[in-house]
Amino acid sequence: MPYAPLPPLVLSGLADEAADDLPGQMAVHRELGWSALELRLIGGQQTSGEFPAADFARAADALDAAGLRVTALASAIGNWSRPITGDFARDFDELRAAIPRLQRVGARFIRGMSWVGAGVAPEVWRDEAVRRYRELGALAADAGIVLLHENCEGWGGLSPAHACEFHERVAHPGVGVLFDTGNVVAYGLDAWEFYSAVKPFIQHVHIKDAKRNPAGGKSSVFTLPGEGDAAVRRILVDLLRAGYRGAISIEPHVASIVHTGGAQASPAVRRDSYLRYGRVFSTMVAEIRRELAI
Repeated sequence: MPYAPLPPLVLSGLADEAADDLPGQMAVHRELGWSALELRLIGGQQTSGEFPAADFARAADALDAAGLRVTALASAIGNWSRPITGDFARDFDELRAAIPRLQRVGARFIRGMSWVGAGVAPEVWRDEAVRRYRELGALAADAGIVLLHENCEGWGGLSPAHACEFHERVAHPGVGVLFDTGNVVAYGLDAWEFYSAVKPFIQHVHIKDAKRNPAGGKSSVFTLPGEGDAAVRRILVDLLRAGYRGAISIEPHVASIVHTGGAQASPAVRRDSYLRYGRVFSTMVAEIRRELAI
């Protein structure tokens, strides 16, 4: 189906953090009372590419039957597993394969990152990432979708200045910004500073929270929203006050970080943790909306 705008301020989540299988992912979001989810992995396979097309069609039918919308596909394009020296055809082909899937579920956004540096000179890393995003952006725009660059692994996630320069150099209508609150802290940066820099470009939001590493540098200590150093509530208040009405997706990382392929918590722990996270976040958003009268 063609892209249909989502209702304003839809709450969503990266569903594979709740369960591996689609029925489990849908059940958790329905239990939260949410009308949308964000797809990354189903059964351990990337829904933007390696997940078989016939299986994706069946998944889309199941989502329709459940009355659940898809806010975005969280692809592996340019992610932490792909060096800038690798074959760009892999990323291009993934986006090309994802386009009919996005169109089928009526979603507009697909997430990407800007590759691992792999020891090349910073300017070479930057220029090749920009070149690739312009090419990907053209493919996306022709299909009526937007490739969102996330502040995570990659040249564009190294700092607020890198993020802004990356977006300004790419300068393509088929490319936007996905801001992840917790990634900033996880990479040893200041959440409010990073958010303030990319605020004009934000089209989609991921919610994590994390504690700073007291020694500086990276952190892997993730918390419930509002209990870490990611300024989650402050950022949301400012973003909503400024008029943001897009979707907001939780990516807890509290029980498991499923997309890295490491050891995972039990299905029951993952489900219960995700539900708790979603309820805490729902309450936070409801309080902010009352505060701002929106």
